Amino acid sequence: MKIVKGMLVALTLGAVSFGAFSAELLTKEAYNDHKDEYVKVGTITTSGETSPSDAKEELSKKADELGGKFYVVTSADTENKIHGTADVYNKK
Repeated sequence: MKIVKGMLVALTLGAVSFGAFSAELLTKEAYNDHKDEYVKVGTITTSGETSPSDAKEELSKKADELGGKFYVVTSADTENKIHGTADVYNKK
């Protein structure tokens, strides 16, 4: 029983710590207020997502893959499926 409980605690902590390293969504206002603190590392897109939370998760994952810590959504379209574009940044 102790082994199962230990494994559950380890998995839970692993999930929490993994989420702590995800790229953070910045609003355009927050970016514009402090844009001299950021350096752009790329642009990412997502398409075919069915919900805003799925699109946000996909953009965050792609920002992580580029090594970015922050992303700012630059465009979004929700006609049939969600399509979004974002710029990815790190702090200087």
